[in-house]
Amino acid sequence: MQLDEARRRFIEGWGTLGSAWGVSRTMAQVHALLLISVGALSTEDIMEQLQISRGNVNMNVRALMDWGIVRKELRPGERREYFSAEKDIHKVATLILQERRKRELEPILRVLGEISQVETSPAATPEETVAFTQMIASIQNFAGFANRAASTLIKADENWFVSTFMKLMRPN
Repeated sequence: MQLDEARRRFIEGWGTLGSAWGVSRTMAQVHALLLISVGALSTEDIMEQLQISRGNVNMNVRALMDWGIVRKELRPGERREYFSAEKDIHKVATLILQERRKRELEPILRVLGEISQVETSPAATPEETVAFTQMIASIQNFAGFANRAASTLIKADENWFVSTFMKLMRPN
């Protein structure tokens, strides 16, 4: 397979993976392009290579910067902004996990905490109240476990075993 075809397929595949993770396909494709680019790319470079609009590039690059996996590079004497992706995949995965934890786990844990103590209302039977409370407690326990697991993975660099395991998973 030629490099151009492999690059195109990787960008498409990363876009599909991103949409399965809950981010837009285009955002994941911009990230993929920046991941495999040797140097930083300008907005115009990204527009040309992915055939997307300037607004689409700007919106997605800003989102990737918010996630911490893309950074802006300024070059002296140039007005253009250039963008590059974090190349350490372990760090990328950690940053994505941190962001997903912040956006998904923490809000649901707050809501579950707020609704975990309910009283029987005139419109509900005691059995309905018990069933609701038990289900909320079960979800809260699972979400708490997921939050602790995410926290452990985020701190993996501090943990010798996990760091060693991650290094073993990297190809030579």
